[in-house]
Amino acid sequence: MFKVLKIDHIGIAVKNLENAATFWEGVLGLKITEVEEVASQKVKTAFIPLGESEVELLSSTEPDGPIAKFIEKKGEGIQHIAFRVDNIEAALATLKEQGVRLIDETPRPGAGGAKIAFLHPKATFGVLVELCER
Repeated sequence: MFKVLKIDHIGIAVKNLENAATFWEGVLGLKITEVEEVASQKVKTAFIPLGESEVELLSSTEPDGPIAKFIEKKGEGIQHIAFRVDNIEAALATLKEQGVRLIDETPRPGAGGAKIAFLHPKATFGVLVELCER
């Protein structure tokens, strides 16, 4: 069994991190605390802590990256919601047993040292759901 602990973060696809930072930091007065490139996912991330959760800005580092494809298809905006779980392997096993369509059957490395896995939006009413364990 597994337990969902909280909303870990909300991922927002942006064309340009620096331009997005102008709004999040300059207009809203929030602070980006961590910027990281995840080469395996062709993405650069910027985390903005907000209470017990974070906003994650995502920009593609390659024209064929998943974020570039998302923006091309849907435009900039919310790309996923991430739930922190206490045991990602147990979560994936349980969800698979329940017939939930998974994008990742095993966790992969994510930003900030997290273990992550995605659930298919067709199984989650159109929302790309990320599970993460930190």
